[in-house]
Amino acid sequence: MLLLAAACSWNPQSAQAVEVAPRISDREIIESLSALKEGQKALEKRLDERSEAMEERFNERFEAMEARFDERSEAMEKRLDERFEAMEARFNQRFETIETQFLTRFEAMDQRSRDSFVAVGNQFDAVGHRFEAMDKRLEDIHWVLGWVLNLLSILIVGVLSILGFVIWDRKTTLGPVEKRVDTLESAEEQLRQHLEFQHEGGSRLTRLMRALQERSKTDRDLAIALRSYSLL
Repeated sequence: MLLLAAACSWNPQSAQAVEVAPRISDREIIESLSALKEGQKALEKRLDERSEAMEERFNERFEAMEARFDERSEAMEKRLDERFEAMEARFNQRFETIETQFLTRFEAMDQRSRDSFVAVGNQFDAVGHRFEAMDKRLEDIHWVLGWVLNLLSILIVGVLSILGFVIWDRKTTLGPVEKRVDTLESAEEQLRQHLEFQHEGGSRLTRLMRALQERSKTDRDLAIALRSYSLL
């Protein structure tokens, strides 16, 4: 109303067309202002109440949404826990299976290793028996060496004698000498084959002497015997 009165007072044409309103006292103005303030307070109160109600509804909705989200999160977490537990169980089962397989393989390898060691031990025992047999045969080898040396000496003396005889009487003794030479060559060839002079490691006599010399390093009796024959 005050705004309407002010608008009429500022408009001369409207003031002429409308009757002049009675004058409002200060008290009425104050009461009007007080009424406006009360109305404004009531409006603010209603706005506050509506805001509070709206805020409460929003809070309830947010709480409901949060509750549903928590429920879904818990359900999802539960499903994930169940899946992880199932995966962990499968992994544990697989690891146990792999561990069992590895243990089985290692036990088999251990058993094979033990069998191999036993076989190697048996082989060493067999080698030891062979060395014992070789030790027993050394005396026979000594006799063979003496026989071979005597045979070589006889052959060398015979060849030298035949050569001297051929030079002394070549014409008269050529036939018999040739026969004897053939015989000696045949004997020499047999001796060469027997002693294996063409062997890459040397003749059988050379290899035998090497073996005896190597054996004499650990066999004192053999070393003494070889020294007695000037073979060491």
